[in-house]
Amino acid sequence: MALADQIATRQKLDRNWVRRAIGQARYQAQVVKLMTPLPVGTPKNWRAYRERFIEPRRISQGIAFWRAQRETLARAEQAFGVPAWLIVSILGVETLYGQHTGNFRALDALATLAFDFPMAHPRAAERSQYFRTELEQLLALKHMGLDPLRLKGSFAGALGLPQFMPSSWQRFAVDFDGDGRIDLFRSTADVIGSVANYFKIFNWQAGLPTHFAVQFDPSRLDLEALLAPDILPTFSVANFIARGAIPEAAGQAYPGALALVELQNGEETPSYVAGTDNFYAITRYNWSSYYAMAVIELGREIEAAIRP
Repeated sequence: MALADQIATRQKLDRNWVRRAIGQARYQAQVVKLMTPLPVGTPKNWRAYRERFIEPRRISQGIAFWRAQRETLARAEQAFGVPAWLIVSILGVETLYGQHTGNFRALDALATLAFDFPMAHPRAAERSQYFRTELEQLLALKHMGLDPLRLKGSFAGALGLPQFMPSSWQRFAVDFDGDGRIDLFRSTADVIGSVANYFKIFNWQAGLPTHFAVQFDPSRLDLEALLAPDILPTFSVANFIARGAIPEAAGQAYPGALALVELQNGEETPSYVAGTDNFYAITRYNWSSYYAMAVIELGREIEAAIRP
């Protein structure tokens, strides 16, 4: 109730309404279970992850979605500089074009994570505060004509076809169909425009590659130094090569910064690519290099069928 009063003040909402809303939230044990991290030492597996998303159903439905929304996708690409393949792929990976938007009441999911975040998580206190902020932003959606108590989404509180968190709905969502309201559940145009706007704000650069193939020179390979900045592009091509990572020819001519992206394959040898600023931009949607690579590869498969 103390948080309810703070939210009411900050968001200029009726204090009694906020108190009643938070008072209706119900603890969801399944949410805690799904948010609890895997045991330490569980190996990641890019090949297994890839198979979940680069598969016939997602590709065929992505092709159908692109064809049905061709004009809106072209308008978004022109307005925001974000390619159609990226928008289409994001929606395929996130919700299979609206088929799986989540059945958790967002109020319950976010309150559970705000007040009962699993302590087994290494960043439990930080994450709990994050979800308190998202709970606040969910209630603030009332100002946009939405009923926060009725919205359903993922176990983490993500909403609609693009699975925007409430704060992302507030910051990045746009009215792209011109009807005077933003609807990320039923307006495909709003969904397309909002995803494009998200990437524009996170500095997607039109025409820039996402990554390059890379090989190693064992005689000078300094893998520890190359992986130290994680996926944030910080190396010039010359510095990248000096540390033993040799990009393909197009990458060697690339004028920007690179990052070495490692994709583990369980007990087998990891895969590596040289990521650009656009690869990093995709990870701002979901902070995972595995996610970014799945989005890229699904998008390219769909685009190849649309633009052979």
